Amino acid sequence: MDATIAGILALDGLTNGAIYALLALATVLVFAVTRVIFIPQGEFVAFGALTLALLQSGKVPGTVWFLLVVAAAVTLQDLVNGLRRGQAPQRLAMQALRTLAWPVVVSVFAIWAAPQGLPMLAQAALTVALVTPFGSLIYRLAYESLADASVLVLLIVSVGVHFALVGLGLYFFGAEGFRNPSFWDQRFSLGGVALSGQALIIFAASLALIVGLWLFFERSLAGKALRATAVNRLGARLMGISSNGAGRLSFTMAAFIGALSGLLIGPTTTVFYDSGFLIGLKGFVAAVFAGLSSYPLALVGALAVGLLESFGSFWASAYKEVIVFSTILPVLLWRSLRDPHSEEH
Repeated sequence: MDATIAGILALDGLTNGAIYALLALATVLVFAVTRVIFIPQGEFVAFGALTLALLQSGKVPGTVWFLLVVAAAVTLQDLVNGLRRGQAPQRLAMQALRTLAWPVVVSVFAIWAAPQGLPMLAQAALTVALVTPFGSLIYRLAYESLADASVLVLLIVSVGVHFALVGLGLYFFGAEGFRNPSFWDQRFSLGGVALSGQALIIFAASLALIVGLWLFFERSLAGKALRATAVNRLGARLMGISSNGAGRLSFTMAAFIGALSGLLIGPTTTVFYDSGFLIGLKGFVAAVFAGLSSYPLALVGALAVGLLESFGSFWASAYKEVIVFSTILPVLLWRSLRDPHSEEH
């Protein structure tokens, strides 16, 4: 292997690692706040890439109908729970309105905008607006009533949610794969290594989002509330911080990060309805490097996963996935010996 090939592989690994870093940060965020090991994180990536691809082709994306179905299911669940508690009809109506308002508005706009041929940036913004609400809705539908359950129960629920989203993704998006056009087609030369404009956008977007998350957690009241919930859930409750509100916000942020990651990875690979699982799992491996608790270590772990995948594909392309996922075993063994686990109930 000469220096040129090593440079190409390193650049490819860092590009993929930047996307895995976003998913690792989302995984750490969700687990720290809710204790949910959110396996379906990758589905948001696939939904984002496929939604943009269908908007590019002038078709109404299946995300529209999917979002409306999930919002209707959450509304029905809230209605049944409210009737059991004897809540007033006016309160139930207002709750239903708050749940349905954004999904209906953005879906109607998407149906109108799909055949209009909007600029790519506008379609990307619409994609994020369609996918992001899934986070809060899925939390309310599957996890909110189990907020005090054990980590194992929440993990089992995550597996079920993953299979449900994959199956529904096949129904709403079909089995066809899509590859989106690049946001920037310019190419540059860096020490004999070709650097694409899309790679620069991936680095810039990942860096901007990481800085934005840092500012959110350090400067905003909502960010400090999430940090407090992550440190001590019971103490946060005693201080008046809603654990349900924190869970909804963390899942919304995870969905936003997943949608953005889908936009970034769409031009670099062909995405199918089930492609998100492997992508999200690599982000999970990076999060495990960080013990599902440290954001800086998750970033470092994601870059390591990207580099390992890239160089592994060169030396043994048939086993690159095995190489990446096998690294989780010694990390788990080391962490189990170093930090004996005590579960919070």
